[in-house]
Amino acid sequence: MHPLTTPTGTFDLPDRLSAKADPALIADDELHFAAIAQCLEQSIAEVSDRLDAARKAPGGIGRQAMERDMEIHRLTARLRTLRRFGLDLCLGHMAGTDGAEPVYIGRLGLTDSTGRRLLVDWRSPAAEPFFGATHANPMGLASRRRYRWTDGRISDYWDEVFAPDAFAGHAALDDQSAFIASLGGNRSPRMRDVLGTIQADQDAIIRAGSRGALVVDGGPGTGKTVVALHRSAYLLYSDPRLGHRRGGVLFVGPHQPYLSYVADVLPSLGEEGVRTCTLRDLVAEGAGATAEPDPEVALLKSSAEMVRAVETAVRFYEEPPTEELTITTHWSDIQLTAADWAEAFEAAEPGLPHNAARERIWDELLTILMDKHDGDAPADLLRRSLERDRELRTAFNRGWPLLEAADLIGDLWSVPAYLRMCAPWLGREEVTKLQRADPQAWTVSDLPLLDAARQRLGDPRAALHNRRRAASIAAERERMARVVEDIVHADADGEGAVTMLRGQDFQNRLVDESALPDAESDPLAGPFAHIVVDEAQELTDAEWQMLLLRCPSRSFTIVGDRAQARHGFTESWRERLERAGFDRVEVASLSVNYRTPAEIMTEAEPVIRAALPDANVPVSIRVGGTPVVHGSLADRDAILDTWLTANLEGIACVIGDPTFRATPPIRSLTPQLSKGLEFDLVVLVNPEGFGSGVSGAVDRYVAMTRATRQLVILTGE
Repeated sequence: MHPLTTPTGTFDLPDRLSAKADPALIADDELHFAAIAQCLEQSIAEVSDRLDAARKAPGGIGRQAMERDMEIHRLTARLRTLRRFGLDLCLGHMAGTDGAEPVYIGRLGLTDSTGRRLLVDWRSPAAEPFFGATHANPMGLASRRRYRWTDGRISDYWDEVFAPDAFAGHAALDDQSAFIASLGGNRSPRMRDVLGTIQADQDAIIRAGSRGALVVDGGPGTGKTVVALHRSAYLLYSDPRLGHRRGGVLFVGPHQPYLSYVADVLPSLGEEGVRTCTLRDLVAEGAGATAEPDPEVALLKSSAEMVRAVETAVRFYEEPPTEELTITTHWSDIQLTAADWAEAFEAAEPGLPHNAARERIWDELLTILMDKHDGDAPADLLRRSLERDRELRTAFNRGWPLLEAADLIGDLWSVPAYLRMCAPWLGREEVTKLQRADPQAWTVSDLPLLDAARQRLGDPRAALHNRRRAASIAAERERMARVVEDIVHADADGEGAVTMLRGQDFQNRLVDESALPDAESDPLAGPFAHIVVDEAQELTDAEWQMLLLRCPSRSFTIVGDRAQARHGFTESWRERLERAGFDRVEVASLSVNYRTPAEIMTEAEPVIRAALPDANVPVSIRVGGTPVVHGSLADRDAILDTWLTANLEGIACVIGDPTFRATPPIRSLTPQLSKGLEFDLVVLVNPEGFGSGVSGAVDRYVAMTRATRQLVILTGE
């Protein structure tokens, strides 16, 4: 927990910034911080008391228990956020041209006991000018101040003045020190906090509406990931249609190192409810899936057509029997005709998963048979007799069997005739190429097909669970009926309120079905109200189907760079996404490189332009002062030792050398796993060995642009 007050004040400016320590410049801030500190202490105490009271309150049952749990979850999250920060909740302040008091912007809103607004949540409309104002469009601001916090105290601040008469009370405009210094600061294993330095071009995208698909296109260092993360938190705050009860937000990253890197960002923005995952995480088989060894096979499986073939594969197992069947009971024989079978099979509602539909069809089949029965057999005994008829069960299971997704997709890779029926556009050679010895030796290319099959089939164990749950409800109602009968019999008159207990509706209400065990749900199955996808240029058509299945509204934020697509990206974003199934697509571009020094981008730009002449290469705004170094692989360890000696903080990465064993703070990654990350020093080993063509050029470009301060390129054995 950060300190809320310090004996020497909130500002801790170095000697070189002594001019900024003038009380005339910071005294008002100190007074405001004192009020924030007092309010924070009170808020933490109040929320703690409310949380304790909620935990001690009776648990209740059903909806009451759910509401209590939700309130405990909400209070716990609020308390965690309040304790996570101290005064550094405050990002800065802005003053309008109307002469009113400055408005202080925070990671969350804060109001004292008198109703005075001490901090405005950064996501609120009132805070928008703090991030969006420029000299071309000041948005009603006269000035703006941003703070740079270090260990709970302000180590620098940056003033901007938008009105000619607003210079009084502000430090001289030095060189945007808080912003520029933050760009060149040391990196760490986790993405550092950048909320206080969000730029106007980034903020405009963060605050854009959520309808349809918004593409954020930008090259290395433009802050695409920053925008994606901040937009996730902003949308949940600002758009009630996306709240957790409506599905919430899913954030999809390229790989686990990336998710670990950004893990702290969303909590620091006051939002802990966004689910994060990789595409592998969406499918149970994803953890053990290997890369597809044959690029042609990967290409065949990557099409949306192949995903749609799953529907045909399932339909093959949904054909009603065409032969009549005679069912023998203790009372009579009943004829089940082909028309009866067809009628029962049509009882499943559209969109109901295959395995879930079995119960609906089975109930309809029994109803048809009972209606055709000519006799006075007790209904419950007749139904029980039909349910136990082995021949009927066998015919039903053959016409509409219980299916597993793994078995269904495995059959495609082991039964050529089945594959040809489901995917008739495939040629004979292509069908042969897709067959394999172990049909369930899953690869990454299989995952979208497994996912589509699981979504279409549903959980085969859910039907058994539902039957058990229904039996539990029936048993509980029967027990409650007996209790009611005992109470009624004890009533001598049989009149008054006691007789109400005989009502079936009343008895049913006495059974709390929500308290009975329910099937475990997959938290990543959706549907989600909004999905954010980073490094989206790599997704295949089939992988897009995985995400579209989870977001029926087609509300997406899609972040990527066509120039970083390893397998090429010849279409426009709009063409690409419309082909995948999106209907409303807007594109916003980021063209300023805030991260990578100009020296590194000068060397990286020709690498990508040689393969992709129209690549969106951003313009660097920062000169690092350190040239790119070329050397021999033999110098690797000496270079790293020198860097370690000179840098007590920061993080380095060796990219492209599988022989190098990582030791903190130096990592070792492939070009693919470095995507989306950033390091103070990058040592790039034999980049020409990354391959030829577009994929090789992209890997080299990505690896080079991970460096924020220094790039070393080594060659040799």
